[in-house]
Amino acid sequence: MQNQTRYPLQLTGELAPQLSRGLWLVKWLLAIPHFLVLFFLWIAFLGVSVVAFFAILFTGRYPRGLFDFNVGVLRWSWRVGFYSYSALGTDQYPPFTLKDVPEYPARLEVDYPESLSRGLVLVKWWLLALPHYLVVAVFAGGAWATWTGIGNGWMWSSGGLVGLLVLFAGVVLLFTGRYPKPLYDFVLGMNRWVFRVAAYASLMTDAYPPFRLDMGSDEPPTGTAPDAIAPAPVAA
Repeated sequence: MQNQTRYPLQLTGELAPQLSRGLWLVKWLLAIPHFLVLFFLWIAFLGVSVVAFFAILFTGRYPRGLFDFNVGVLRWSWRVGFYSYSALGTDQYPPFTLKDVPEYPARLEVDYPESLSRGLVLVKWWLLALPHYLVVAVFAGGAWATWTGIGNGWMWSSGGLVGLLVLFAGVVLLFTGRYPKPLYDFVLGMNRWVFRVAAYASLMTDAYPPFRLDMGSDEPPTGTAPDAIAPAPVAA
């Protein structure tokens, strides 16, 4: 049976047709202002997520303003990661904003849930998400190791298999001026998996992340992907 709905988090990244051969060697330096801002944004993300935890527990709703802020932090993190060492997909410098920027080649959106399970909020971020943490630890390596639980005191950065493959892509780019497209598609699939887990574990959705690599620049078309595995309902 084919799924007729998309996963609540959508992550896209359009590979630039032409990339600088050597700019990636200094992007760590160019991105320092973003890293500094994101450090404080992720501290705020943690606090907002704790407040959201209790709001969901008592009301079954994620306050919209808090939700939009945390989506903005994920969105900003993805743009910086796409520019730097989570993908190296563009040389266009990321904007300093939590808002969606349609003209930027990397975008992230999370559908706002009108209601959330008050029971699942107690277990999904640690128990139900545990199998995904093991997979994502391979993808993200040390970047995922700083996960602190509720609200995710974690900031996405390169590491693990993603970091290794992006490094390989950078070396190929340096000597050939080209980014291997199959490698890029694979890297995007791993990033997509990581951010889906981040959204689920940070209480933004009750939809359990699928155990699959949706590779490529765009999300799979609606109705073409297998159903995501949904956890058994927990009484509110």
